[in-house]
Amino acid sequence: MRLFPVLLALLIVPTFSPAQATSHDMLPAAPHAQPTHLKHLLVISQTKGFEHDSVSACMTSVYNMGHETGLWDAELRTDTELLTKKNLGNNAKNLNYFDAIVFCSTTGELDMDDAQKKDMMSFIHDDGKGFVGIHAALDTNYKWPEYGEMIGGWFDQHPWFTFEAPIVNEQPDNPIVRHFPHAFVKYDEIYQPKEWSRDKVNVLLSLDANLLDYSNNPRIHRQDHDFAVAWNKMYGKGRVFYSTLGHTEEAWQDPDIRKMYFEAIKWVLGMTEASTASHPRPTESH
Repeated sequence: MRLFPVLLALLIVPTFSPAQATSHDMLPAAPHAQPTHLKHLLVISQTKGFEHDSVSACMTSVYNMGHETGLWDAELRTDTELLTKKNLGNNAKNLNYFDAIVFCSTTGELDMDDAQKKDMMSFIHDDGKGFVGIHAALDTNYKWPEYGEMIGGWFDQHPWFTFEAPIVNEQPDNPIVRHFPHAFVKYDEIYQPKEWSRDKVNVLLSLDANLLDYSNNPRIHRQDHDFAVAWNKMYGKGRVFYSTLGHTEEAWQDPDIRKMYFEAIKWVLGMTEASTASHPRPTESH
């Protein structure tokens, strides 16, 4: 792993241990002396807007998940130089080397020229590579329409800021979220998406609309009160996953949240299969 520019002062502390999982959620055994071919992740955390305290924990967790299971390696970057297919020289990797991109709470308009944007969309849409957006990845690239189409929308306020969020598991058979119970609570910041439609994604987790406080809250803009917490979708040939969970540093100590992102990365890498078919909102959440 190469980190450039230097972001993390703590590489690498164990954050994802098979011992923390329940017996039915155990991670794969450690790789043998000659493991199968590793997948390669490009993890980006450039912030041109709000800076989340959890960025380092997010990047470290993604790295450790692959390192401890032998399933992938990760290049951790706080810049966007490698988001290109052109030859960079000097032993630098480009998108042709990677199997998936992870945006760890990126914010604002990232430093990407038109050629880089075209290459990144081609990487996902045409090459069939993966993309995982974590929390503020939705608060990114508002001036780039294809990005919003790819990830599923954009950030439009967090009506309740960080709170005890009542969450419903809409897809209990989906491997990304089947470790969650039908209903549960997580202390996190839930984004309200705009230019987002349920019929364009497969909602995995959502807020329980019956348990939310709507009084005197001008930040609530969705009249349908449909607040998705996690979804997956296809973008051309590529697999895309997004979740708003992961705002706090403490979230990355939560085995449920780490397990969700672990399974999401496996899915976008093609290691598991999961439906991306959209579905109506559960009637009990109306």
